[in-house]
Amino acid sequence: MAIGAWPHEILRMVMGQGMLLTSFGLAVGVVGALSLTRILHGLLFEVEPTDPPTFLAVAAVLAIAAAAASYLPARRAAQVEPMTALRCE
Repeated sequence: MAIGAWPHEILRMVMGQGMLLTSFGLAVGVVGALSLTRILHGLLFEVEPTDPPTFLAVAAVLAIAAAAASYLPARRAAQVEPMTALRCE
């Protein structure tokens, strides 16, 4: 903001970085979960190891939690006064 960014741009930038990391983590997690289904197949009863609704629901819950966790610091960063931030450095 000290060099001309608007608060909504700061919010979008911080949220974008957080959601980029979230999407990378979800992709790695889904690949890892799919690779471990062979091991867990014997422990699951009445549920398929690659149940798509379960994978989608878990991914959606984690994405929503990550978005909420990214929004709070992004909102705080967008509300910082530029002169206060420059004095701290």
